[in-house]
Amino acid sequence: QVQLVESGGGLVQAGGSLRLSCAASGSILSVNAMGWYRQAPGKQRELVARIISGGITNYADSVKGRFTISRDNAKNTVYLQMNSLKPEDTAVYYCNVLRSVQNYWGQGTQVTVSS
Repeated sequence: QVQLVESGGGLVQAGGSLRLSCAASGSILSVNAMGWYRQAPGKQRELVARIISGGITNYADSVKGRFTISRDNAKNTVYLQMNSLKPEDTAVYYCNVLRSVQNYWGQGTQVTVSS
């Protein structure tokens, strides 16, 4: 089992910044990928950014150049630095870990961007 604890969400004005953190514990060996997804009301959950084995990063087109994902292996923590936030970034953000073929999810943290 993998446990994920997220923090860092909140309310911010458009153009502002937030940093999300996700601390992983439990059976974290052989993690294939760590990342962030988001789900806005009435929409499907979508990938925001992830780091896969070897440090390769993937980003949704809508956040490229504004969001940066990073990982601190010593702390088993993944971060999402979000800059130049837009109202359309408003969503619940979920931390995700893929270990073998099993997905693990955090409880979600709300990010609200006001115009």
